[in-house]
Amino acid sequence: MKFHIITLGCKVNAYESEIIKEKLLADDFKYTMEEEADIIIINTCSVTNMADNKSKKYVRHAKRLNKILVVCGCSSENNKQEYEDMDIDILIGTKDKSKINEIIKEYLKNNQKVTKFYQKKLYEFEDMQINKFTTQTRAFVKIQDGCNNFCSYCIIPYVRKNIRSKDFETAIKEIKTLVANGHKEIVLTGIHTGSYYNNGHDLADLITEIAKIPDLKRIRISSIEITELNDKMLKVIKNEEKVCNHFHVPLQAGSDKILKIMNRKYNLDFFFKKVTELRKLKSDVAITTDVIVGHPYETEEDFQETLATCEKIGFAKIHVFPYSKRDGTVSSTMPEVSNEEKKRRSHVLNELSKKLEKEYLKKYLNKELLILTEEVTNFYTMGLTANYIRVKIEEKLQPNTFYSVKAKSISDEVLICEVIDVKDQVHNLQNV
Repeated sequence: MKFHIITLGCKVNAYESEIIKEKLLADDFKYTMEEEADIIIINTCSVTNMADNKSKKYVRHAKRLNKILVVCGCSSENNKQEYEDMDIDILIGTKDKSKINEIIKEYLKNNQKVTKFYQKKLYEFEDMQINKFTTQTRAFVKIQDGCNNFCSYCIIPYVRKNIRSKDFETAIKEIKTLVANGHKEIVLTGIHTGSYYNNGHDLADLITEIAKIPDLKRIRISSIEITELNDKMLKVIKNEEKVCNHFHVPLQAGSDKILKIMNRKYNLDFFFKKVTELRKLKSDVAITTDVIVGHPYETEEDFQETLATCEKIGFAKIHVFPYSKRDGTVSSTMPEVSNEEKKRRSHVLNELSKKLEKEYLKKYLNKELLILTEEVTNFYTMGLTANYIRVKIEEKLQPNTFYSVKAKSISDEVLICEVIDVKDQVHNLQNV
């Protein structure tokens, strides 16, 4: 039978969808486009109301196609009854994604709908190992799941449950397999990646170990909390040249008052000091972030402080999220900022992000950069620097190959470059 997967949300979902795909292919199912599929699998997201609504929209669309429908993920976990009322063929939450192939085979054998949720408070890490990431050059590796932070605005700890981590040796084995199958860059990811801890080993230990893999050229951390940049982690970042000089560090608010209401575990002074330390460790480091605007009790003065904070730090990019009320969270009981004001503040902060990103990119005009090629067409090639600058070359190059390029201009937050040389065999690949 033929199947199609729709993935919404984060890198963890992208990784889990690859697991589903790999297991179904191993069971002789065929991957195809939506219109040709017998089975549609939707891996949902619930990080915001918009993500929830988008997930439900995809499910309603798929229902009309009269195909076998499988729904899983954070949105179904967070809205069990609503999804159950949709009369879905196979409905699960955030657990058992690695068993979807078995569940589908059971459904086909018995022709009985499957609805499966768990009431456990503590989950164990669901063992998942992938051999090759088929959708892109960089391979995501899920090393951690869950979150215990309970930020006041966030539903994720309720739907993803407690912090747990992949077995240390299993993670190393998986990454070695991915590298042996051609991946030169690994992206370590999780719901709260920096909290990784297994059998006495933390994230710094894991990075130190996988950095020894000869053909692994880049190690990227998908996201890390400022509180997890301890002395040990900073030492590894400094000493391991394979660690990419790009760090996504969520700020969430540039006001100490709002950070406290959000139940974040740091203040601005701590954030500033850690960012300053980070910038001393890697050349041309890019620091990107997430910011929520219009959180309950955020005044115009608080928002102006956030703008000033973001400009002071000089982020390479800001991912802006208007506050989204999530029932069951602490913030959901607080008075909301108006939608009009949230929209206005989002626009203002997005404009600042564009300005900061352009300023960051301008520094690399007429400079030599090292890229790993990703998307390749007959007319152009897209690549990525270690510090997460997107590059376009207007010619067809080899995919998954390192090239030295020179930046000529900026277009839509992308550097337009020309090729200088192929650099795939060089030893030190950690310049920009």
